[in-house]
Amino acid sequence: MNDDPPSSSLQTRYSDKADKTDRSDKTERADRSWLHKLMQAFNGEPQSREELLEIIKEAANNKLLDQEALSIIEGALDVSLLQARELMIPRSQIVAIRIDETPKEFLPKIIESGHSRFPVIGESFDDIKGILLAKDLLRMMLEENTDFSLESILRPANIIPESKRVNVLLREFREKRYHMALVIDEYGGIAGLLTIEDILEEIVGDIEDETDEEVSDEFIKRVSDTDFIVKALTPIDDFNDYFDAGLSEEDFDTIGGILMQEFGHLPKRNEVATIDNFQFRVLYADNRQIHLVRLTLIE
Repeated sequence: MNDDPPSSSLQTRYSDKADKTDRSDKTERADRSWLHKLMQAFNGEPQSREELLEIIKEAANNKLLDQEALSIIEGALDVSLLQARELMIPRSQIVAIRIDETPKEFLPKIIESGHSRFPVIGESFDDIKGILLAKDLLRMMLEENTDFSLESILRPANIIPESKRVNVLLREFREKRYHMALVIDEYGGIAGLLTIEDILEEIVGDIEDETDEEVSDEFIKRVSDTDFIVKALTPIDDFNDYFDAGLSEEDFDTIGGILMQEFGHLPKRNEVATIDNFQFRVLYADNRQIHLVRLTLIE
């Protein structure tokens, strides 16, 4: 029988195995720690929205979520705090059709706007007759009906108050299968318009389709006469050329750099900064930089 002590190589293997086991135990404990926090979230233990976000962000830091998923979760949480007045397209930017217009008069507006739904008004903007769907108009025109009646193909208009919660409205959009709501102010007048796409963009970011125009090397996209989607990487020189502005290029090369200086911290979604006659609202930012903003021209 050989009573010799174990060889040094055997001891080394045992030591390596012990180190690996120790590291594995630490990793497992860390995972259990994070999992425990996540379970607390689902058990209703977080006492605030901030605590819940902290847990979700820790999941992203542990590579259990990517930054895009984190942004979508943050967007969904943000939407629950918003009211219709904060997301609606203002009255001045609504493309509407008058009930007494002929196809020759309103078709150019439909084609130019690229929208699929249009409010139809009577004597004034506050006299809403219904909603026109472009597909209904096409069907009627294909039938070659000489007795054209715009009123006969209108859908009912969905009217909501400015104070309506956006997350409640999104649920109604899904349940009732409509895509547009007209927003009224406290006096009953039309204040704006809100679509399901506006809400979804607030959650997942800008949704582009084939009718969206890309300009200035895709850095700036025009939304309306006063609103634009601007990438934070837009060179200041390009921005100045596009808007005939005079933002300084001395300290920064991009719009994102100027905004970081203006905020004085890394902003979150929906934070607003005003520079000259430009109002910037953050649409998307991660834990390192700003990515996308909505710019509104201030008269």
